[in-house]
Amino acid sequence: MLKTLEKIPAEDPLNNPEQRKIIDSILEKNKDVAGATMVVLNSLQESIGFISPAMQVYVAKKLEEPVSRVHGVVSFYSFFTTTPRGKHTIKFCVGTACYVGGIEQIIEKAKQILSIEPGETTEDGMITLELCRCVGACSQAPVVVVDDLVQGRVKPNKFPKVIQDIKSEEA
Repeated sequence: MLKTLEKIPAEDPLNNPEQRKIIDSILEKNKDVAGATMVVLNSLQESIGFISPAMQVYVAKKLEEPVSRVHGVVSFYSFFTTTPRGKHTIKFCVGTACYVGGIEQIIEKAKQILSIEPGETTEDGMITLELCRCVGACSQAPVVVVDDLVQGRVKPNKFPKVIQDIKSEEA
C-alpha cells in the first residue's frame, strides 16, 4: 500500500488535471460533512471509476485521517475498486444458492472466452469480471449481473450469448 504521495504512477487520476479537479472538488464539497470519508469515497468511485492507492493517501491527507482508515474502508466494501473497471462489468454471484446452482461452470466459461480471471479486465478495457456475494435473487440461481441487469438461471452453454450481446452493443 502506498503511504506517501512521492511516487504517484503516471497514469494515476491525481496526475490528470481534469480528474484532479474533480477529486479536489469532491473533497472540498464534502470535507466537513458527517461521515466525510465514506461520502468522499463513494463520490470518487462514481466520478473517477476507482480509488487508486495514491488517491487513498491523498484523501486521507485532505480529510486528516490515517491512511490505514481510508484504505480499510476501500478494502472492506466490495463496491470500491482500486483499479479501473472495464466499460462493462460481469459479476458472478457466489452465494450458496448460486454456488450450488452451478456458477463455477459459468465462471470457467467466462474465463475461457475472455482469457481473464475474476478481478481482471480485458485488454481492450471492455469487460471486467468480478465475484460477488448474494445479490438477493436466490430463486433465480445461478445469477450473473451484467452492469446493473440481473440475469437468472444462467446456463454455461447460454453464457457466450451474454458476452456476444455486450460486444454487439458496442459495435
